[in-house]
Amino acid sequence: MFETVIGLEVHIQLNTATKLFCSCPTSFSAHQNSNTCPTCLALPGALPVVNQEAAIKAMLFANAVDAQINEASRFDRKSYFYPDSPSAYQITQFYEPILRNGKVKIDLEDGSEKIINITEAHLEADAGKNIHDGSISKVDLNRAGTPLLEIVSAPDLRSADETVAYLKKLHSTVRYLDISDANMQEGSFRCDVNISIRPKGQEKFGTRVEVKNMNSFRFIAQAINYEVQRQIEAYEDGVYEQEIIQETRLFDAEVGETRSMRGKEEAADYRYFPEPDLRPLIVTEEMKKAASVVPELPDQKADRYINELGIKRYDALVITSDKEMAAYFEDMIKNGAEPKSAVTWLTSELLGRLNKASLSITNSPVSSQTLGELLSKISDGTISGKGAKEVLDYMFENDSRDIDAIIDELGLAQVSDDGAIIAMIDEVLSANEDKVAEYKSGKEKLFGFFVGQVMKASKGAANPAKVNQLLKDKLS
Repeated sequence: MFETVIGLEVHIQLNTATKLFCSCPTSFSAHQNSNTCPTCLALPGALPVVNQEAAIKAMLFANAVDAQINEASRFDRKSYFYPDSPSAYQITQFYEPILRNGKVKIDLEDGSEKIINITEAHLEADAGKNIHDGSISKVDLNRAGTPLLEIVSAPDLRSADETVAYLKKLHSTVRYLDISDANMQEGSFRCDVNISIRPKGQEKFGTRVEVKNMNSFRFIAQAINYEVQRQIEAYEDGVYEQEIIQETRLFDAEVGETRSMRGKEEAADYRYFPEPDLRPLIVTEEMKKAASVVPELPDQKADRYINELGIKRYDALVITSDKEMAAYFEDMIKNGAEPKSAVTWLTSELLGRLNKASLSITNSPVSSQTLGELLSKISDGTISGKGAKEVLDYMFENDSRDIDAIIDELGLAQVSDDGAIIAMIDEVLSANEDKVAEYKSGKEKLFGFFVGQVMKASKGAANPAKVNQLLKDKLS
């Protein structure tokens, strides 16, 4: 039996207005190579200046994960040459990062929890972007110099499921903190996965393989499972030492396999040395104050939903995993929805329709206010749950927000008038005198039959609660 050991290096693009060491904007939508200057192009004589906003955002993350903030961090040069790195080095923090020793709690599928330790997180400048067009390769340096926060976990993860749970918690945390949009498709949240195996009970780690630049939860899980199986097979075949070497690999999503990219560099290969053009980054009291305002985070919000709103833990974790979904949920309640009803209609009815239409919660055709009002109509007996689903379907197809007008147009208003319902009950009981006699002689299961007949007579418009109440009065 083998144990999987996984550690992650997660790169998050910070959503600062300008780059890490210059005043160029961080907008990538501009024309290629237009958001550049002598500093991010590494022209001779240009000097970097640290972006304080990036440091504060890193400190805010530190406070969110209970990490230690280094009050005097330093920058270093990491030497390597790629076409998208005009300086032939990256400015990063190798020796004294801005934060150390944080922790993230993850929730596992079996209901248990696990703490994943963060060894450090450091600020560094992103590279540009290589664009391959047939036999021609181009370089766009708009991204060069964008601030990254690289978060390094301890080798505490033991499976693909734990890894994805950790990444999802990090993803939601940075979005709640509003320090990054964490858009995985655009590369503003990506990670390198370090994977090894060892026989269970062995303390020494196995040979570590790094799978580079992953930006999809699904592909990360596939890459881990493939790599673990590859390493186990090599071990069992007696070729572990030959086939499993410390290297960097890429994941081929089309075939679901990892493949060798290059030998894994060690620290000495990068020739780290202190950045001569930057003084130490000293944390001021003003910066501490700015980074001390930590908003309500997913775990805190989930606990509040459980304790104050009385919803199930699983539902609370689902809703709080996404910042926009949590905001939608809370706005539904503000507009009249009962919490437990809001959970069902949000996670089942609304999300089901959104997924079918390939839409997200942010571009839902039905607003949180409108859906909250619709649920309040169920609570006050204006409409049935079945009728509300028809209204929701109608709103998905039509640009309308007037719920009362839709209910009238579709003829879905419930009949709650006692007199009208009693008249229908009398008709049903008169038409089924034999069954009334059976019911009164002890065959109480027939009550459901009478309810069904009254609802049928009303064409589904009668208020079910009223029908049950008045029917019981009549039969007793």
